[in-house]
Amino acid sequence: MVVRKKRFIGASMLALAAGQAGGIAHAQLVAQTGSATTPPKGVEEVIVTASKRSEKLQKVPMSIQVLDTKALDQLHINNFQDYLKFLPSLTAQSEAPDTTTLYLRGIASGAEGNHSGPLPTVGSYLDEQPITTIGGTLDVHVYDIARVEVLPGPQGTLYGASSEAGTVRIITNPPKIGVFEAGYDLEGNMDRGAPGGVAEGFVNIPINSQAAIRLVAFDEHDAGYIDNVAGTRTYTTSGASVNNSGLVKNNFNPVDTFGGRAALRYDIDDDWSITPNAMFQDLRDSGTFGYVPADGDLKTERFQPDSDHDRWVQAGATVQGKVGNFDLTYSGGFFVRDDVSRSDYTDYSIFYDAIYGSGVNWQDASGKPLARPLQEIDGKDHYTKESNELRLASPDSDRLRFIVGAFQEVQTHRIIVDQVIQGFGPQIAVPGWPNTIWLTDQLRTDRDEAVFGELAYDILPSLTLTAGLRPYWYDNSLKGFFGFSEGYDALTGFNSGEGSTGQNCLAGQHFDEAPCVDLNKTTNGSGETHKVNLTYKIDDQRLVYFTYSTGYRPGGINRNGNYAPYNEDTLTNYELGFKSSFLDRRLHFNMAIYDEDWNQFQYAFLGPNSLTIIGNAPGANVKGAEFQADLRPTDHLILTAGATLTDAELSQNLCQHVGETCTASQAQAPASTQLPYTSRFKGNMTARYTFPVFDWNANVQGSVVYQTSAQAALLLNDANGQNEVAVLGHMPDYATFDLSTGIERNKLSLSLFVKNAFDRRGETNRGVTCTIGICSTVYVYPVQPMTVGIRLAQRF
Repeated sequence: MVVRKKRFIGASMLALAAGQAGGIAHAQLVAQTGSATTPPKGVEEVIVTASKRSEKLQKVPMSIQVLDTKALDQLHINNFQDYLKFLPSLTAQSEAPDTTTLYLRGIASGAEGNHSGPLPTVGSYLDEQPITTIGGTLDVHVYDIARVEVLPGPQGTLYGASSEAGTVRIITNPPKIGVFEAGYDLEGNMDRGAPGGVAEGFVNIPINSQAAIRLVAFDEHDAGYIDNVAGTRTYTTSGASVNNSGLVKNNFNPVDTFGGRAALRYDIDDDWSITPNAMFQDLRDSGTFGYVPADGDLKTERFQPDSDHDRWVQAGATVQGKVGNFDLTYSGGFFVRDDVSRSDYTDYSIFYDAIYGSGVNWQDASGKPLARPLQEIDGKDHYTKESNELRLASPDSDRLRFIVGAFQEVQTHRIIVDQVIQGFGPQIAVPGWPNTIWLTDQLRTDRDEAVFGELAYDILPSLTLTAGLRPYWYDNSLKGFFGFSEGYDALTGFNSGEGSTGQNCLAGQHFDEAPCVDLNKTTNGSGETHKVNLTYKIDDQRLVYFTYSTGYRPGGINRNGNYAPYNEDTLTNYELGFKSSFLDRRLHFNMAIYDEDWNQFQYAFLGPNSLTIIGNAPGANVKGAEFQADLRPTDHLILTAGATLTDAELSQNLCQHVGETCTASQAQAPASTQLPYTSRFKGNMTARYTFPVFDWNANVQGSVVYQTSAQAALLLNDANGQNEVAVLGHMPDYATFDLSTGIERNKLSLSLFVKNAFDRRGETNRGVTCTIGICSTVYVYPVQPMTVGIRLAQRF
């Protein structure tokens, strides 16, 4: 780490020297940052590409929430948790930096994050390439980013499968031909007395009159804020006690992230250009990001090491050109991700031994019960994704205009979940896997294909009708092994015998290192999504629109092959929106109200052996409203605010056996039960004031984010008779305050900031390590505690 930081800071200093040698004028910096002593009078226009055309945000007839380059910098945003706060329609279920599931407008059942669960309901994009992965949203480091766009509501026509509830797009700054620019940012911070820091830099180098390259690098250290405190556990069967004395440590969950990005733009001629790009990121963390309130504030007891190493690379290329008057765009990319993790699973072994006496079955090589059957999970996840899209767009000035295209994607997920008890007897271990009590070794392959089109017609200069259609096809498969050894439990897993009631190995089939193949299934389907939008322009500054749109999520295979495949689910959205500017563009005010029906939604629950099973629940309904306002009452003061009101609930009873009908008293969750992980209200407000101090430009800024309580589960009466909502408890309402002040002059800026200034314990998740009612220790996953920092930045 020290060597890497020295090299990177040295590179930043080299960029600084190059910028000074280039003699870039201060006027250029002012144009880029808007930091002149006389700010523009109106609220600045933001250009977005949500509709796959470059358009002004206020002219696009859809709900869009955006953080542009300036906002990302002023709010001191480095990662996902930072920008989540300021996007009111976006919520998340999070357990670690790279274990986060996104939700938009309350479309959440609570179990989408499982590695063998359903696909996400929210699509994620890095520039033109989809980066949505099963089991967690990428925590992309935010630096030299043009904007983050959030598109709530179904985006099925233009974005497809995993954009059922909406899409999140991270748009990077592209290479600029004919312009040299560079910069660096250095940050030091501290939370709970532990130091952290960030070093970042970029450079844009013109190669010639037709080409330029842009390079970005970053290195971040987060110090951690959870303490592992001393604890003791006793096994019921053996009476033996274990302690964690060797692992006791304060702030034992640090995170180190480094990576970089490179993009080349080459203008072949006046009409055609190609932009290849690549980004890599390496994230390592240790410890856990949840605490147990009974152990104390931000404290837990872990008995074996926890760690995670998540690496990914995204490479792609975009080709843009003209075919007559039409714009032709091709975008293709390849993504690979490797995540190696180790998790303490002592809770599982302690509670199963106490309730079921399972310790009798955990034996050594001689058949004697193990005195200290500490359990851990060793995980290896390997993801790949290949995507290709070709689209043709007519001129946006035409009265009748269109976008048509085709999309293809193949993504794979190699899943290894190795549950280990050291000393576990070879006679009962999974064959070929020493000390393994349970093994999942499977390959999941999801294939998607689609054609799409949107047609817009100006009925009148002030009235536009847009219609879209996307026919799609999917084919998903799951192959490999899951379960115990035949010697331990023949009901689930390895069993080559005849006449068993369990899952037999499939004759003549093999899969990599698996002892046999006991699952090899495929499911497929097809359909189409739709969109109709009617927009009326009241005048040049105001418009109103109505949208009907649908989205979908493909079906898939259950990890337990004894259960049938689950079907696709769909979302139908009715939305009425208003966008406006007033007071000579000093005030922008946008709002949307919506009503969404989530039909036959995919619901994941724990079945036998705490194994995730997915079925199709009847349905849910979400009603809500979104608001966004930007006001510049004076040339030196700007106020921004955003809020979402959401009422997300089941529209029908959710029965114990998915697909059946039942009364409210028989249901696992009756109609009107609130969907999890979404607050009824989430809002934010930021005030920024700039003023001169001698020959410097100074600023002060304050932000408040508030959200009401939310549930961490859906079921009020699960298969074991547990009220999961009551066991886990509600995630309480909370407010966080961020404060900052800074000065800047010429190309240099210095700022001081405090995040979560009053150290509030907001929560991103609550959970247990196995089936509720068996594992009773509830872990609380907090937002980051109060963090104080100083940041130095320079641009040239």
